[in-house]
Order: sequence, then structure tokens, then C-alpha cells
Amino acid sequence: MSADPELSLHAFRPRSMLRVSEHLVDHPRYPVIDMHNHSQWGGPWQVTDVSGLVGEMDAARVAAMVDLDGGNGERLETHLTRFRKPFPDRFAVFASCDWERHLPYDDFGERMARELRASVAAGAEGLKVWKELGLTLKDNRGRLLALDDERLSPLFAAAGELHVPILIHVADPMAFFEPLDAANERYEELSRHPDWHFYGPGFPTFDEVMAQFERVLERHADTLFIGAHVASLAEDLDRAQGLLLRRPNLVVDISARTAELGRQPRATREFLERAGGRVVFGLDDWPARARAYRVVYRMLETADEYFPYTTDPDAHPGAQGRWRIYGVDADDASLRALYYETALRILPRLRAAVERMT
Repeated sequence: MSADPELSLHAFRPRSMLRVSEHLVDHPRYPVIDMHNHSQWGGPWQVTDVSGLVGEMDAARVAAMVDLDGGNGERLETHLTRFRKPFPDRFAVFASCDWERHLPYDDFGERMARELRASVAAGAEGLKVWKELGLTLKDNRGRLLALDDERLSPLFAAAGELHVPILIHVADPMAFFEPLDAANERYEELSRHPDWHFYGPGFPTFDEVMAQFERVLERHADTLFIGAHVASLAEDLDRAQGLLLRRPNLVVDISARTAELGRQPRATREFLERAGGRVVFGLDDWPARARAYRVVYRMLETADEYFPYTTDPDAHPGAQGRWRIYGVDADDASLRALYYETALRILPRLRAAVERMT
């Protein structure tokens, strides 16, 4: 049978002929605190069976999880009632920013600071800030709202005063800020999600957003920030390490970056060793399933070669990029810090859940 000259890249789904060792990891070496997950993304509930979610957590040896979708007011109360009330040791709920409500006002920073104080008093244990800040949000004069806009200072300062962390998604993968052409390694992904492409007039560059973020870290040295997705520096771990060294109030999570970290296993292992307890675990796949955790455990704990970065059998080979990943084979100290020790320094209330799984 001759080759099909009309075969499209989208239809090209090669089967690897490699036969390599497999070491599937059903349970991680140590209990895990998932610092980055969701339950009500974009409006509808994705987690409708909380007991079932806890069962999946038990199967994956996840001691506790942070629900980042708490919102404020009545929504926050609903999340606390749904997660914290029946399973008080297994969940923490973070508040979020109600931009639509507050941005029409000149004093939006002060308004959001007051809201955060009320949310923490009601039971929120942190604040989640999405990537829209710095990329798409505009103030009441129609100007793009920068991460380091001084008007946000009251909000960031309030988190420090309240001793609660800000888990912040800054920017996105570097390729999302590059031209969408034949050289873009995320071409297929961005073709399916054009709203994730931040290149061209109207958008800051990746470096501009990161510079804004570092100014925020410097300005609010008493506030702990957790940079989601390795602070969007998963493709440049030396740069991530440099940022951690310069800014002691920064921790990063590894959520949704298995594909990036697993294609550079030696660099990732060195990063985890050098980071010195400044990295936390996150899945960012909802509703969470044990099988999704297990591919991350395999990447972290084994030296396996060339395996898929997703367990979804229907996933397109270009879901994030046309590559496979390798095991990092992280050492015990790095795994303990990543899985639970660093998280417990941030949320010590969750210690009981970890100890029950130890």
C-alpha cells in the first residue's frame, strides 16, 4: 500500500514501535497534597459527587486537595458547605477575584481587599488569581490592567496581612506568545483553542508579563505567592530557579506541566533538588481521577522512557505537543518536599490528613 499524499497532520497518529520497560505507579511513595485543582470551572459544577472524589483521592493516596473555585460570598459558603463540612481535613477552599463586580470602580483594589478579608473570615484559606490579569482584563477606562498596577496593591498586601497565599496564574506557555506558524510547537493545540493565543497587537509579550510579576513579588515581599504551572517557566527551568532565588516569597506548583517537565527529565530532577522545598504538587485536572495522578507519579518516581503524558486514550497526539515524556526518577527528599512538606508549611491545618496516610 502506497503512502497517502493527502494525509493531514491532524489525522497522523503514529504508533511507537519502541518496546521499553514500564513501571506503573498506582500509589505515590508519600502522601500527596494537591494544591491546584478545580470543582466549578467556568460556571457549571464539574465535581458533583464529593464522596466519589474522595474515593479517587484515596485510590491515588491524595491526602488533601485545594479547591480554587470558592469565589466569595454565597458562592464561597456553598463551596465550604460542599467540601469542608463533610470532609474538614481533606479540603481547603480558596477565594477568587470578582473582577466584573469591582473593576468599574476606581478603588477596585481596596474593594477586593475588603472582600478578601471577609472571605478569609468566612473560611477561605487563600486567593486564586487567573491569567486574565495582565492579558485581557481592562480597567474602567478601557486600558489593559497590568499585573503590577499600583491599584492592586491593597489586595496583594491584604493577603500578606492575613497570612494567606495567593495562587496566581501568570502568562501561559511560551509558545502561546509566539506567531502561530510552522515553527510553533503548540500549533495544533492553539489551532483548537485560538483564545489561548496571546500574540500580536493588544497583548504584552511573555517577557513583559513576567517582568510585571517580578515587580509584584518585589513590592509585596511579605505576601506568599504560589506561581501556577511553574510560574509559566516550565520550558526554562534555569530561569524559574533564578526567580525563586531572587524572590523568597515565591513558591511554584507543577500543575498541568507534566508534558513540559517530562521531556527534560534530567533538568527537572536537578530543578527539584535545587529548589529546596519551593515546589508544590498540583494536578489541575478536574474532576480528579486516580489515573490522572498516576501518570504524574510515573513521571516523577520512575526512570521509564518515552511514554504518553496523558492517560486519556482518546487524546490527540498534539494535545499539548507532539512528544512523549521520560521519568525524572526524583530522590526521596525532593518527593517528600514536593508531595506534602512544602504544602504543609503553607497550609499546616492539613497535617492530620497527611499523617493518616503515612
